[in-house]
Formats: sequence, C-alpha cells, structure tokens
Amino acid sequence: MTTYEEKEEKSAARTEEKAPRLAWAELAPDVFKAMIRLDSAARQGLDPVLLELVKIRASQINHCAYCLDMHTKDALAAGESVERIVQLSAWEESAHFYTAKELAAIELTEAVTVLTDGFVPDAVYERAARHFEPAELTHLIAGITVINAWNRFAVTTRMVPGYYTPGTHGTPSTRDGAK
Repeated sequence: MTTYEEKEEKSAARTEEKAPRLAWAELAPDVFKAMIRLDSAARQGLDPVLLELVKIRASQINHCAYCLDMHTKDALAAGESVERIVQLSAWEESAHFYTAKELAAIELTEAVTVLTDGFVPDAVYERAARHFEPAELTHLIAGITVINAWNRFAVTTRMVPGYYTPGTHGTPSTRDGAK
C-alpha cells in the first residue's frame, strides 16, 4: 500500500505541467459552438461506446493527450472496459477484443486520420460499408472527421489533460486556456 508521503513524492517527481497556449474556445466562441453542434450531429445514430473507441484511436494517432484523457474517461463512464481501451493502440494484434463492426470502424478511423496515401483505400471503406448502414456510415465518417478537428485544436493550443470530468464535454475548464 502506498502511503500519502509516497504519493506526494511521486507527484513531486513529475515534470512541470505546460500551460495552454491560448483560450481558443473563449477567443472564437462561434467556432467552438459550431464544433459542439457538429459533434452532436455526427454522434446521432451511432453506438456511444463504439464512437468513444473511434475517438480514442484517432486521438492516439494524433498524439492528443487532452482528447485521450476525455474520451478514455467517457468510454469508461459508458461501460467500456479498461482492457479494451488499453488494447486499442495494438488493435490489429488484439482483434479478438473487438467485434467485426468495431474493427471496421477502427480501421476506417486510421485510414481517415492518417491519409498517407492521399485516400481511404477501397478495401477499408468496403469493410466498413458491410457493417454500417449508409446513414450510420455517414455519421461515423463525420464522427471521425470531428475528432480529428478537435485533436488539432487541442494539440495546437496545448489543452492540458488530466482535469476532464465525464459528462462535461463542451465545457472548457481553466486548464483548457479558458479564463
């Protein structure tokens, strides 16, 4: 068992937290509100847990610590297991943790997020299309697009991870650069 003093010592040994670069949600409130509306529209008709897996995977690829903090906590609050979240970064080697539909969504997330070849491969798109009805697939693509946009805002403005409380998505804290 760790004592209070040991916890304090470990905490003191951590590096200093970087400050946010700017309060983008405060400085561009119409953009922030539009992002919230787009995020809300994209999630319609999608399984919330599947969408959290997609958001976590895109955030891993984009190295967005703020969004990883948020969506990991939201996934756990929605009933997702720690084991499946941990395995997500190595999903190809641990495919047995996920359904075929989830795997198609994760693979599509990687293809849309990375775009190294300049396009989403037909085989990846076709696998996703086999598991999602057209409207659901459209919302999934929108959800992937939205998390990539959120990631870019968070990484660029250096939003600080660790302070997010599940269920408060869309409400920036002082750690996010808000006043």
